[in-house]
This record gives sequence, C-alpha cells and structure tokens, in this order.
Amino acid sequence: MPENNTFTQIGEAFENHQSFAVVSHVRPDGDAIGSILALGNALEQRGKSVRYLNNDGCPESLAFLPGSEKVEVSGEAGEVDVEVAIILDTAAHARVGQDSLKAIEGAKLLINIDHHLSNPGYGDLNFIDSGSPATGQIVYDLLVALDYPISEISRDSIYVAVSTDTGSFQYAGTTQRTYEMAADLVGRGLNVGEINRLTYDNQPYRRVELMRALLNTLDRSEDGRVVWWDLREETKRELSLIDDDSEGMIDFIRAVHGVVVAVFFEELGGGMIRVSMRSKDKRVNASEICGLFGGGGHALAAGIRMEGPIEEARRKVLAEVTATLEREGV
Repeated sequence: MPENNTFTQIGEAFENHQSFAVVSHVRPDGDAIGSILALGNALEQRGKSVRYLNNDGCPESLAFLPGSEKVEVSGEAGEVDVEVAIILDTAAHARVGQDSLKAIEGAKLLINIDHHLSNPGYGDLNFIDSGSPATGQIVYDLLVALDYPISEISRDSIYVAVSTDTGSFQYAGTTQRTYEMAADLVGRGLNVGEINRLTYDNQPYRRVELMRALLNTLDRSEDGRVVWWDLREETKRELSLIDDDSEGMIDFIRAVHGVVVAVFFEELGGGMIRVSMRSKDKRVNASEICGLFGGGGHALAAGIRMEGPIEEARRKVLAEVTATLEREGV
C-alpha cells in the first residue's frame, strides 16, 4: 500500500479543480451514501460542481437523508464530464461497479478515501485509515482540517455514515474521536432522536418477512461457535425484496451468545454468491479469510463475491472458518 497523502495535499487538489464526481461502492450502505453526500455538499458549499454517483443509486432506507435525491444511478448518468473523481468507502477499485467506472473514466485525477484494511491505494491521491471505524469519520476529520463548512446535509450524513458502520457506536473500532465527533455534530444542531428513528425504526414490513424466512435456514456448528444462514433467489422473488433489505441481517445472528463467527450467504444473479462475515474475536480475522476467496474488508467484518453454487461456496468458506478457529485455539 502506498503512503497516504496528507489532508493538505487533498485540499490543494480540491482548490485546484472545479468539477467533481463523488462515488461509492455497489450495494451502498450508510457509510457509502453518507460519505459521498457529506463530502459532495461541502465541495458545493465551496462553489464546486459536484455529481453524486452510485452503480445502484441511493437505497430506499437512506432516502430520508437530505440531498439523497442528487445521487444518480451511474448507468443512467453516462460518462460525466468532471476533472476529479473521488471514490469513498470502497476497498477495491472494481467494487464501484462497471457503470460507475465507465462514468468516471474521463476524470483526470482519482482520489481514494477509505477505511478498509484491504484497500491497496488505487488512487492518484490516497487517504486510507484502517483505524477509523467509518469513512464518514475520515470525511469529518478532513472537513475540519480544511476548515470546510459542515452544513446540515453534511452533518446529518456524517452521523448516519458513522452510526451505521459502528453498529450505533457499539463496535470495538469506535474511538474516543468518534464520540467527540458525535458530540460536535450534536452541537451543530443534529437532532439525535429523529435521525436515529429514521435510520433504525423505519423498516418496511418485508424485512420482517425476510427475517422469518432466514430463521428457517439458520444453522450452526455443533459447538455453537459458527452460525450461518442462506438467502436464495427464490426467496427474494417471493418476498419482492430489494438489495437493501438484507443489509444488517447478519448482525442478528452475530449477537447470539457463544457465537464467534457469523456468515451470511446470498445468491446473486449470474451464479454468483455474496458472502458477509462477522467475527467477534480478532484472532479470527474475517478479512484474511475472505481474502483467500478474493474478498476483504476489516478484521471483524468482511465480505466476498464468489462463484456458486451456494452449497459449494458455503462448504469452502466454512471450512476455512473452522480451520482458523482450530489453528488459533479459539
């Protein structure tokens, strides 16, 4: 991984250019959307021209965020005429998706801002902080360091970005700086109760139906250290699910007493399988296990896109999880 550029160098790039695209990974979560909204709006406040792009657009669950209506589906936007493309919260360049890659291919400068340990530093300018619990926190620190305005849009977006990626400030990666940031956002007028309601207490009923369906597939190892469940294409059709509906479902089984590793297997189109993995013990490094199959992420939360069928993907991944547990004596 190349050395990070400084916030000052990134700020100089901001000031020396006028047009920007802010982009995040496919199947975006709160950190992805929150980060592009927060940084993009701050650039707009500085008089810059900004396009907000995502391969899949803004998910329904985040449409409450002010400014979310500006997020364009990359395939509909086509190639955008911008000087700088900023990719946020995306560990691998290809993870922004083919339509997004095509949309920003004319940009003269690529800036990569992320918090994933597996990020190789694919930008012309890079700032990767795997010690940060969320890319949104990096965006906050960048805006503060550059003395850029934090509008209501940036404020609310940063909070949602960090809150969702830290399990509502519960995960081990949450730092003192995270709480200081949250306190500052409250001081800037953040309505904590309302934004938490919109983020966590505003679910469509089909997610309840999905939970019921997933519980019917729940399985675990004999010793109870590993749990997993499957989401089939057939179930998604029957329940009229959208991609966003399965986000966060893995955290329910992760929370079971005695569980060390939780794994979620989802059938995608084209015979591919999406794997989400959560570990509760740093000795079982989810990023390293997922890296064996071309994936990556964080030590305690990582993912893979791999070839199916789902039975074969499950067999391979669980075998590596079991081997790691035995090797590390967990």
